[in-house]
Amino acid sequence: MRIDGLTVVYKTPAGELPAVRGIDLTLEPGSITGIVGESGSGKSTLALSLLNAVQPPGRIAAGRVEIDGLGDVVGLAGEQLRKARGRHIGYVFQAAQNSLNPLKTVGKQLLDLGRSHGVEDLRGLVREAKDLLGRMGLDGARVLDSHQHELSGGMRQRVGIMLALVLNAHLVVLDEPTTALDMITQANILKIVREVHAERGLTTLVITHDIGVVAEVADRLAVMYGGRLVEQGPTREVLGAPRHPYTKGLIRAIPRLVGDIDEAQALPGRPPTLATVPKEGCVFRERCALRMDVCDTVDPQAVADGPRTVACHAVTVTVKEHA
Repeated sequence: MRIDGLTVVYKTPAGELPAVRGIDLTLEPGSITGIVGESGSGKSTLALSLLNAVQPPGRIAAGRVEIDGLGDVVGLAGEQLRKARGRHIGYVFQAAQNSLNPLKTVGKQLLDLGRSHGVEDLRGLVREAKDLLGRMGLDGARVLDSHQHELSGGMRQRVGIMLALVLNAHLVVLDEPTTALDMITQANILKIVREVHAERGLTTLVITHDIGVVAEVADRLAVMYGGRLVEQGPTREVLGAPRHPYTKGLIRAIPRLVGDIDEAQALPGRPPTLATVPKEGCVFRERCALRMDVCDTVDPQAVADGPRTVACHAVTVTVKEHA
């Protein structure tokens, strides 16, 4: 997948305001990419854009989302778009219970999914679903015969993963896959994500606010703030030697299991809302210790340095000095 110049705006009384702006991101085949950022940074809006599923008053105002074998998702509509969802792109929603129909068993929803995509061998589809659920440690027959209220949060999340994979999608988007789950269930879900990803040769995007999650599963990491990607690169490099001040602040805010509890420092201020995102200049400047005059008026461009890219005036100056 190649995302090029993606911008998503929402219509408000103050006019159209950008929730996501100028996103450039490539998901390499067979890789797991993580996108991390605080709540409100635009992560879920970006994820919905990959399905061309941004709902009014939002719309994709610019950019392309190219998927191998499918083309530009932004240009798809109607039946073409419906077929792409599920067949090409599997999506696991943030709140698993919200993507399940409370009036139907999981099995009936599975059959509805199969019929809507023209699957002729529905028995084969059920076998595939049971196999996937079994690999995730569940009794497939029992789960398919259950309503959502009969399943725990971790079980519903695994059902969501099954529904995203059962039609053999090769690109899978997981939006906050471990939110509201206990630590043991979180660990199990992440183990399942890694195993299924490897078994099926998937290209996977994990959206989360939890740096621990991306550290556990992602090959590459993109950091999002105020609707912009401010830093991206190999996960170990970004977490081991963060360059953008926002990335550094996120890592500094993580509580440690050992040592002085006061070492964890919260980021000052609050993340911007749609109404408070600056129209020009750096989106992070109000909370940044490295703020310079240029940050008020000039939007920093992402500068590549090997496998890393960073959008920060102060970091760009440092890179040029070292060069």
